[in-house]
Amino acid sequence: MRFNLSEVTELIRERRTIVPEQFSDRKVHKEQLELILNNAQWAPTHGNTQPWRFKVFMEEGREKLSDFLAKTYLDITPKENQKDKSLAKLIKRPLQASAVIAVSMKRQETEKILEIEEIEAVACAIQNMSLTSTAYGLGFFWSTPKLIYTPEMNTFLGLEEKDKCLALFYIGYPAIAWPKSHRKPLEYTTEWITQ
Repeated sequence: MRFNLSEVTELIRERRTIVPEQFSDRKVHKEQLELILNNAQWAPTHGNTQPWRFKVFMEEGREKLSDFLAKTYLDITPKENQKDKSLAKLIKRPLQASAVIAVSMKRQETEKILEIEEIEAVACAIQNMSLTSTAYGLGFFWSTPKLIYTPEMNTFLGLEEKDKCLALFYIGYPAIAWPKSHRKPLEYTTEWITQ
């Protein structure tokens, strides 16, 4: 065996979502973020298109993101559908995280590779980010508020019309005990076909 399979398995099974409200004030170092992003780039990618793009918001940059999210929510959400709790999360969460990474898909100009396959590649990159964060003992939250799929978000991130933001990836040190979780037994989700 090339790697310690028990450690790999434990890493995968210990991956947890930890929301920014559960982060401490301890700062994540830029070098940690660089390794998280470098590992993201080793995700599977059909045709080696490497469609992932990252914008990292740190320090005062988090305030810029917070302001944009709040303003955009108020601009595009009908007044009768606006919720104070949703708005408060959009404002506070970037400021509670040590860093927020906007993860986007850059659409291939020739569109030879199906869009869904490019989206899947970026999702795999985000999983690599999740596992690397877990190995560091960092909390993370893959957030997908509806407004990230809007033209306003594309403009804010400098994306083209066919590109898509797929995540706001919040990172910070947890201020809580590492959460526990469970999954259904394999027999609930798997069918073995032998003939």
